[in-house]
Order: sequence, then structure tokens, then C-alpha cells
Amino acid sequence: MFEKLASQPSDPLLALIRLFKDDKRSDKIDLGVGVYRDETGATPVMRSVKAAEALLLETQDSKSYVAPEGDTEFLDLLWDLVCGKATGKHHAGVQTPGGSGALRLASELMSRSGTRRLHLGLPSWPNHSAIFTATGLPIETHEFFDVEQQEIRFSSVMKALSSAQRGDAILLHASCHNPTGATLTSTQWSELAHVIAERRLVPLIDSAYQGFGAGIDEDVKGLRQIIAAAPEALIAVSCSKSFGLYRERTGAIFAVAETQSSAEIARSNLVTLARTSYSMPPDHGAAVVRTILTFEKLRQEWTDEMNAMRYRLNDLRRQLAKALSAGWQMAPQIAAQQGIFSLLPLSEANVMTLRHEHGIYMPVSGRINVAGLKAAEINRVADVLKPLLG
Repeated sequence: MFEKLASQPSDPLLALIRLFKDDKRSDKIDLGVGVYRDETGATPVMRSVKAAEALLLETQDSKSYVAPEGDTEFLDLLWDLVCGKATGKHHAGVQTPGGSGALRLASELMSRSGTRRLHLGLPSWPNHSAIFTATGLPIETHEFFDVEQQEIRFSSVMKALSSAQRGDAILLHASCHNPTGATLTSTQWSELAHVIAERRLVPLIDSAYQGFGAGIDEDVKGLRQIIAAAPEALIAVSCSKSFGLYRERTGAIFAVAETQSSAEIARSNLVTLARTSYSMPPDHGAAVVRTILTFEKLRQEWTDEMNAMRYRLNDLRRQLAKALSAGWQMAPQIAAQQGIFSLLPLSEANVMTLRHEHGIYMPVSGRINVAGLKAAEINRVADVLKPLLG
């Protein structure tokens, strides 16, 4: 049986992790994998998470299965954190193995419902396209970001939506766009909400970086605007970055509808899809998030930690932009972008030069993880980048 299969290429980012690990240079720099790192280069367990885990260790009395829909208290608390209480819409949620699991269930649900096509702005997270294609969901792409000019091509987005038909879906990033860091303005979110409502489109909003952009509440203002306007919506939420729960695979998919009966129909289908895929979601990460959001002291500690990570990221962006400004006219855009990623106009040959000659690692797309920088490394990195960007 196996001999009939074609060997599949390794995931480029996973291969990059191995290459970086095998590099023996002491001054190597990892700007590749998308995790938050502190000034020591570590991805620490958040203090609030440690405290929640200690409380769970003392009080948890069972390791039995959770239901296919997951921890309902976790879902209620996460909905309030992301979508708020006053959306004017009904919703139903299902806990998932991370944000990727949420996107997979959303894609399967759209395929099952007969969604004609999904509009995807490029560049986007590479796994978006892979997930949608795997479920047979037709994709229509449009330009979202001009890498050379470091700016959103909003006219391209609106042109694509002007030809969208009722029931078509569109993928939106709630904040901290992966891989560009580009940020929609309040006016642009309003225009998107208007055309989505007018053409009765279904937004699939990927919320993976809440708190890393402008603030915990600020990062979901656009999302809330969209779901208030759209007749139906799907919200895929990841807790990997915001709670530092990368390996716990904690997430959720929320269906938003104008009636509770419609939302419950969506949930019943999501539960069926989950049951035939992974049966039950993992519990630990959801229990940690539930505990943090339930106890005011833990919630405040988490908020303080989240704010500190955002302040550090923003400071790194400002320092990098300043260091690049003498050789690259688009450098100020790096400071204006948000989240852990920026996408630089580098060729594959440029990226290979950075890797082999300078020990600076990033994907061949030129996407950098700003959080992978240390303040002491910024000038060195900028000096190497300027001849390639200018």
C-alpha cells in the first residue's frame, strides 16, 4: 500500500527549525518559527498559566473525556473575551485542537453547506490555503498586501468583494496579520462590514494574536464590527499566542447567526465533523484558559503579561525601523505594523545569503518573526539587511 504513495516534501518551516538547530554558530539568529520570545530568546510559560495549572493540580478530580463540543464554560468565557457580550447576534461554539483545528472544522462546514468559493487575500498564512484545499473548498485569491511598498492593497480587496456572490465566504485576519503585520484602519473595517452585509457574504475571521497589536480589546474591534453587520459568520480562535499555550493545542470555532436555532444547526454539524475527526478535544489548555478568565487575580496577571509582551514587540519594531531607516525608505512601516510578523521584500537568494553567510534564519518568503530579535542584535541585523532592501 505505502509503495503506491508519493513521498511528500517536508514543511519548509519545520525544516528551517532543524537547520537552525544544526547550525553550530554561536551568533546565529532565529527569525523563523512564529512563537513569542523574550529578551533571552526563550518562550516562557506565562506566570498566570503556571498559577492556573497549580490550581488545577489541586482541584481537578477527573481525567474523563470532555464532550465533543468541549468545555462549555471555556467557550462562554472565550466568546466574551473575543466577541463581547453585545454583538446583537446569536452564537454557538465548539472547542477545537488549536486554531488550525478551528479553521479545519470551519472549512469542512462550508464545504458541507455548499459554499461556492472562499475569497483569500494574499499573502496569507500558508496553511490557510492548504486547509481549505484539503476540504475541497474552492478558493479565489486577490492581492491583499504589496510587499515592496509595505502597504495594504485595500482597493484590490474591495474589488474582489464587489464581484462576490451571496453566500461566498471571505477569510479575514482579526489583527496582527500573518505574515505581513499590516493593520486595517477603522474606516476600512467599516467599509468591509458594509460590503459583507450588503452582499450577504460569510466572513471567516481568524483570531490568533489578540493582545499583540494595539491591546486586548482594541485588537477585536474590527472583528466585532464585522459580526454585528454580517448575517452569518465563523470565528476561528487560537489561544496559542495570547496565552502561550502552543503545545496544548487550544482553540475554538464559533458560528454566528441571526437566530439561535440557526446557530445550533451549525453547532450540531460542527460537533458531527469533530466527532469523526478527533472525537474529543484536549482538555488541559482549555481548563487553563477557563481558570485564568474566571479568577480576577489571574486574569489581571495575564493582562499585565500580555501588555508587557506587546510593549516589548512594539519597542523592537521601533528600534528595527530606526536602524533600517538610513538604507530603506519603507522602514517606518515596520514600526507601524503590529504583531510578531513582518514580510520583507527579499528574494530567495537574499534569504539564502542571510542564512549561509550571517546565520540569520527566516523562511524564503522573507517573513520575519520580530519577537525573535534581541535588542542587542538589531543593529547587526539591520546592517546586513539594508544592502538587500535599499
